[in-house]
Amino acid sequence: MTLNVDVSDKMASKEQSVPELPDKETREKLAVWDRSSEATAPLTDRQTDSVLEIRSAAETLPVPTELPIEDLCVLSSRSLLSPFTAAVPASTEDVLMKGFQMLQLENDRIETAQQFFSWFSKLHTHMDQEEGAKYRATRECLSCYQEQCDAILTDVNEALNHLDSLKKQYLFVSTKTGTLHEACEQLLKEQSELVDLAESIQQKLSYFNELENINTKLNSPTLTVNSESFIPTLSKLDDCIEYVSSHPNFKDYPVYLTKFRQCLSRALHLLKTHIINTLQNLTNQLAKRDPVAAANVDNVFTLFYVKFRAAAPKLRTLIEQIEQRSGKIPEYQQLLDDVHQCYLDQREVLLAPSIKSTLTELTGQNNKDHCALVRSGCAFMVHVCQDEHQLYNEFFSKSTVKLDELLEKLCMSLYDVLRPLIIHVVHLETLSELCSILKNEMLEDHVHNNAVQLCAFDTVVKQMLEDVQERLVYRTHIYIQTDITGYNPAPGDLAYPDKLQMMEKIAQSLKEEQGKLDTSFSNVQLEESDSRKIEITGGVSPADLHGMWYPTVRRTLLCLSKLYRCFDRAVFQGLSQEALSGCTLSLLKASEVICKNKSQIDGQLFLIKHLLIIREQIAPFHTDFAIKEISLDLKKTRDAAFKILNPKAVAKFFHLNSHNAILEFLLEGTPEIKEHYVDSKKDVDRHLKSSCEQFIQQQTSMFMGNLEDFFTKVSALKEMVVEGGPNYQLSQQPWAQPAKINDLVMSTYRVMKNKLPLTLQSMTLYLANKDTEFILFKPVRNNIQKMFMKLHTLLQEEYSGEDLQIIACPSMEQINLLLSLSK
Repeated sequence: MTLNVDVSDKMASKEQSVPELPDKETREKLAVWDRSSEATAPLTDRQTDSVLEIRSAAETLPVPTELPIEDLCVLSSRSLLSPFTAAVPASTEDVLMKGFQMLQLENDRIETAQQFFSWFSKLHTHMDQEEGAKYRATRECLSCYQEQCDAILTDVNEALNHLDSLKKQYLFVSTKTGTLHEACEQLLKEQSELVDLAESIQQKLSYFNELENINTKLNSPTLTVNSESFIPTLSKLDDCIEYVSSHPNFKDYPVYLTKFRQCLSRALHLLKTHIINTLQNLTNQLAKRDPVAAANVDNVFTLFYVKFRAAAPKLRTLIEQIEQRSGKIPEYQQLLDDVHQCYLDQREVLLAPSIKSTLTELTGQNNKDHCALVRSGCAFMVHVCQDEHQLYNEFFSKSTVKLDELLEKLCMSLYDVLRPLIIHVVHLETLSELCSILKNEMLEDHVHNNAVQLCAFDTVVKQMLEDVQERLVYRTHIYIQTDITGYNPAPGDLAYPDKLQMMEKIAQSLKEEQGKLDTSFSNVQLEESDSRKIEITGGVSPADLHGMWYPTVRRTLLCLSKLYRCFDRAVFQGLSQEALSGCTLSLLKASEVICKNKSQIDGQLFLIKHLLIIREQIAPFHTDFAIKEISLDLKKTRDAAFKILNPKAVAKFFHLNSHNAILEFLLEGTPEIKEHYVDSKKDVDRHLKSSCEQFIQQQTSMFMGNLEDFFTKVSALKEMVVEGGPNYQLSQQPWAQPAKINDLVMSTYRVMKNKLPLTLQSMTLYLANKDTEFILFKPVRNNIQKMFMKLHTLLQEEYSGEDLQIIACPSMEQINLLLSLSK
C-alpha cells in the first residue's frame, strides 16, 4: 500500500512537474489542422473521401474486450486522487496487475521516480499503440488494397498499352485495307470506263464500219426497192449520215460524209427511178387505151382512177419512207418534190385532154343555156377535184400546194370556156342566175362543205363570179340608163285612170260571173317578161297589180330583187341608189304628162301610189340604200387622168357613175373628186312627202279657192285700216255684200258637193286602201273645216242677223255631214 501511495504521489508530482505546453500546442494544432474554414493543412476532396471511408471502416471493427490503457490510467488517477484508504481494493489491484502484466513489468518494482516515468512512458506508448492498432490494421488492410489496386492498375495500364498497340495495328491494317479497297474500286472504275470507252468507240466505229456493208448491198445486182433488205439499209444509211453529220470533229469526217451521201444518192436514185417508171408506165398504158372505150367519158375517167388506185399500195409504202425522212435530210425532201411533180405531171397528161373534150361536149350540149352549162361544168370540175384529192391521198400522206396548182390549172379550162360566153350575156336574168349558181350553189354549198378538196375550184369560181358580177354591173348600168332613166313611155303606160277603170270593170264582171256560177274566184295571175307570176285576190285594187305598175317601177323592183343576192352590201347599195333615182325621175316625168293629158289629181295620185309601192317593196331588202357618191370638178386641170388616179379607183368610179359622167370624165381630163353620202330611201320619202303636200294643197285650193280669195281681200282691208286708212265696214264693201257672200258660199258648197265624191273615188281607185285614203285626205278635210269656222267667226263679228239670214252660210254640222263621206 505504501508503494502504491508513493507511486501515486510520485505520479502526481511527476504530472505536475512535466511540462504541458508542448502537448497543448500540439493538440491545438491538431485540432485546427483540418477544420472546415482556414485549415492549416487542407485536404483535397479525394483525401477527405479517403478519410471518411477509413473512419467508416474503423467503426465496423469489433470492440476489444479488454479495457483500454487510458481507462486504467483514469481509474488509477481516480484512485490516487481519492482519499486514502487503509487498503487497495482487490479489483484495482487486479487491474494494475493486469496492466503490469500487459507491460511485462509484473516482476519489476517501481522504486524511483525515474522508474515510474519510464513505466509511464512505456504505458503511454503502449496505450498509444493500443489506440492506433485498429487504425494500423485498417491502414495495413488499405495498404493491401492499395497494393492490389496498384497491381490492378499496373495490369490495366499494361492492358491499355496492349489496346493502344492493337488500335495502332488496327488503324494500320484498316488504312492498308481501305487503300486496297479504294485501289480496287479505282481499278474497277477504270475498267468500267475502259469498257464503256471501248463500247463507245465500237458503237461509233459501227457507223463507219457500215459504209462497206451499205456499199456492198447497194452495188448488188439483185437489190431492188421492193426487197426486204432495202428499207433497213436505207434506215441504217440515214442513221449513219445523221451521226456523222452531228460529229464534225471526228477524223476523216468530210470523207465519210461524202461517201455516205454518195450511197444515199444511189439509194434515192433507185427509189426515184422505180416510182417514176411506175407512174409513167401507168400513164403510157392509159394513153394507149382502146379508142372505143374513149368514146365514153365516164369509162375513161373511171379507168384513170382504177389503174392508179391499183398501183397505189405498193408505191405508198415507199413514198411513206420518203415522207418520214423528208423533214430531216434535204435529199429526201428533194426526192419527195420530184415524186410530187412526176405524179402531178402524169395526172395532167391524162386529165387535161379529157377535161377539155368533156367541157367542149358540155358546151355543145348547152350552147343556148348558159346557166345549165355553168352548173354542169362546175359540177364536173367539183367531181374532178374531189377525185384527184382522194387519189392523191392514196399515194401520199403529206399535202402539197402543187396539187392545188394543178387543179387550179385544170379548173382554168372551165374558166377559159365560160368567160367568152359570159362577157356576151346581155340579159340581167341570166347574169343574176349565174351569180346565184356560182355564189350559192358552188361557193356556199360545195366549197363551204369541202373547203380543203375544193380550194383550187374555189379560187377559179371566185374569179368567174367576179367576172359575172362585173358583167352584171355593166349591164345593170346600161339597163338603168336605157330601160329606167331613159324609158320612153308608150301611150298605154300613161293611160291613167282609164286602165285602172278598165281593170276595175273586168274585176267586177268576174265577181258577177262568180256569183252566178257559185264558184270561188281564187287567183288571177299576171306574168311578166321574166316569167314571174303574182297572185291577186278578188279584193285587191287594180293599182296594186304587178302588171298595172308603171314599167319603170316594175323594172326597178325586178332588177333590185335579182341583184340583191348577187352582190355584197356596198355594191348593191350603189346600184340600188342609181336605179331608184332613175325610177323616181321617170315617175316625176310620167306624173307631169298625166297631169297635162288628164287632170292634176290623176298625176298626183299616180305619183303618190307608185312612190308608196317603191317604199313598201324596198323594205325587205334590209339595206339603208346609202352610198358614197363621187362628184367631179372638171374645171381645174386637164392632165391625163390615168397618170394620177389609181386604176382601181377609176374602175370603181366607172361602176358607180353613169356613162355620161364617164364620157365627160374622159373628154375633160382629170377632175377633183369629192365624196358625199346619198340615201335613196330618204330621197323616195322626200318625193313622197312633197307629192302628198302638193295634193293636199291642190285639193284645198280646188274646194276652198273662192273663200281663200275672199279672206285675202278681207286681210288686205284690215291691213289698210291698221295702217291709218279710212275705217270701212266689211258689210259696206261691194264684194262683201250679203248677197255676194251668199253666192260665194253657195258656189263653194256646190263645188264641194260635186267634186268631193269624184276626189274620193279617184283616191279609192289609185290607193285602194281606206287607211291610206283617210290619212291623205284628213289634212284637206281639216283645212275645209278651219276655213268654214273662220268664215262663221267673221260673219258673226261683221254682219247683223238679217245679213246672216241673207248669206245663209251652211252650218258646221252640214259641212261635217258632207265631209263624212271621206271617212
